[in-house]
Amino acid sequence: MKHQSRQENLIYLVVWGLLFAAPLLSLYVRSVGDETTIVNWAEMLFVWKKFALFLLLFLIHNFLLAPLLIHQHRRVVYFSVVAVVVASFAIYQCSDRPEVKKPMELEPPHMEQMEHHQPPMGVPPMESTERPQHFDNQPHFDDPPHHEMHRDTPPPFVGERDILAIVVLLLMFGANLGIKGYFRGRDDRKRLAELEKQNLEQQLEYLRYQINPHFFMNTLNNIHALVDIDSAKAQETIVELSKMMRFVLYEGDKQMVPLSREFDFIRTYIKLMQLRYTDKVKITVDLPDSLPDKNIPPLLLISFIENAFKHGISYQHESFIEVKVNVEDNRLHFLCRNSKAGTPNQEKGGVGLANVRKRLNLLFGSDYVLHIQDSSDVYNVDLVIPLKI
Repeated sequence: MKHQSRQENLIYLVVWGLLFAAPLLSLYVRSVGDETTIVNWAEMLFVWKKFALFLLLFLIHNFLLAPLLIHQHRRVVYFSVVAVVVASFAIYQCSDRPEVKKPMELEPPHMEQMEHHQPPMGVPPMESTERPQHFDNQPHFDDPPHHEMHRDTPPPFVGERDILAIVVLLLMFGANLGIKGYFRGRDDRKRLAELEKQNLEQQLEYLRYQINPHFFMNTLNNIHALVDIDSAKAQETIVELSKMMRFVLYEGDKQMVPLSREFDFIRTYIKLMQLRYTDKVKITVDLPDSLPDKNIPPLLLISFIENAFKHGISYQHESFIEVKVNVEDNRLHFLCRNSKAGTPNQEKGGVGLANVRKRLNLLFGSDYVLHIQDSSDVYNVDLVIPLKI
């Protein structure tokens, strides 16, 4: 029972209910317009008795035999037991036929007909050379007796009805296997989808946990640099850092966050990173102020911006970072360009863009566009992703 679903049991209940109700429906159809129809309960009970035998075999197959093949994959045991059940049913079906009457118990009908058809009084008897017309259908005296013919050709042990009953039994077992196999395949597909979903969530969670600590290490380095330069600015930076930590802790583990919350996080992150650099670094941020009521996976775009600060800033030469976002037709277009430093910052904790691409594949499948152009002096990222409601 634990392997069967409610829908499967409901199908069996409906089918067998219709089968047992079929004789009553047939009687109702025959009695419409004819009030003299007599209910033959003996015939009804005989039909139900036959159905009950098939129902018993179905229950045995459904609860005991079919699970051996569908759930346990014990093919040899299943087919062996089914062969024994079918053979036993065939023997019972053939031996349950009405017995043929013994030949000696049959009265020769032609003798009674001869006595009954004596010529009436006053009519001359027919000549011996003429054969009466009513004797044309009677057996010739030279032919063997009727009871001897039955004795020489006994009825076959397996009749047509017996073969039909065995075929019906095999079809019933096959239909039971088909229904049970369908529901087993459906349950397997459902379990596989759940496992894939759990695996997807675990991979996304793993990637988020890899990305999140890197923000704090960069920001703590910024605060450490500001402590000796501007203590008041360092205190303000700590407040901004607390906002970032709140977003990462309470929003970072969600599947989707509003666009406005994600953009606020990006602005705060860029603001904290700008504290470390001089006017030689030109940072341009173009984020739309009016945003639709759409959602985006958290901490997705920040990985590209973090990579731009890591590899695009030079303390000796002029450098730039450009971030631009455009939202149109339920799709977000993200652009990030940065100069390439001769010696990029070797900060520990970076996870690279490989994990970002993995995350995009897990989140959107093939419904996204990512173009990366890596030239000698400029690194350009062009990303288009769909937005969810």
